[in-house]
Amino acid sequence: MAQRTLLVVLFDGVQSLDITGPVEVFAGAETHTPGSYRIRTASLDGAPVRTSSGLTLVPDESLGDVPAPHTLLVPGGQGTRVPDPRLTDWLREHGPRAERLVSVCTGAIRLAQAGLLDGRRVTTHWAYCEKLARDHPAIRVEPDPIYIRDGQVFTSAGVTSGIDLALALVEEDLGRDVALAIARHLVVFLRRPGNQAQFSAQLAAQTAQREPLREVQRWITEHPGADLTVDALAERARLSPRHFARAFHAETGMPPGRYVDRVRLEHARRLLEDTTHGIEEISRTSGYGTPEAMRRAFVKTLGSAPTEYRRRFHPTPAH
Repeated sequence: MAQRTLLVVLFDGVQSLDITGPVEVFAGAETHTPGSYRIRTASLDGAPVRTSSGLTLVPDESLGDVPAPHTLLVPGGQGTRVPDPRLTDWLREHGPRAERLVSVCTGAIRLAQAGLLDGRRVTTHWAYCEKLARDHPAIRVEPDPIYIRDGQVFTSAGVTSGIDLALALVEEDLGRDVALAIARHLVVFLRRPGNQAQFSAQLAAQTAQREPLREVQRWITEHPGADLTVDALAERARLSPRHFARAFHAETGMPPGRYVDRVRLEHARRLLEDTTHGIEEISRTSGYGTPEAMRRAFVKTLGSAPTEYRRRFHPTPAH
């Protein structure tokens, strides 16, 4: 087995967890399977960098001295808000030489500034998706997934999603058993699929200002299997259906139907992850009514059927 070199780019203002999260995953893989990875860190001049949280990191070497790595990882952080022409030039020249190009969080901004994401599907931290799309119209930015693969370019969302992406890369390189062993050791259970949304429904939506609408939000969350049509919810809020739909959208940032869809999907997902309940029972208690309706919702939003989604969290034991 050929050893893969992982090179992590360091710069002032970097987010420390964007570095340490993935590095712990790859270090765990090296411990589990000796000779699988060689992990290196480098800054432009080989000088120490100060992270956004105030930690000082000492790189192994200077970016000018490193050969082309197998995997080049660019983390994010506050430092990405200010362009760095020298780092941009280095990424533009050396990024295409890596067999695998990876960004964590706003590290995608660094790659975009170097022109390495043009024409690709990417994601980044939800708070910067709109800016990334606006500043780089040649990139297709998707705000929902926690990570995306487009060819040999991998981009991930905020902070801890870098761990999910690193686990996915280890699984690709060394197999599922190794990735699961690392996930358990790090107490992150099993890795989340890349197309899982960055937000829960409650976090994705704003909290309504008016108490009747807040009460409706709570009711939806606590009763996903109930009648959650606009008419039924409007009656609970003591508003006309038209007034309710308009007010709910204005105060939460999304139409009531979309909020209900997210809550039901999230409820079903949790049951698939955490219980052994049957698909038919989950579809009923989550408000889908039938397994086929739930399957369509999962395929549309997550790209996989409920049974496949469950296998990610409850794999068949090896014999």
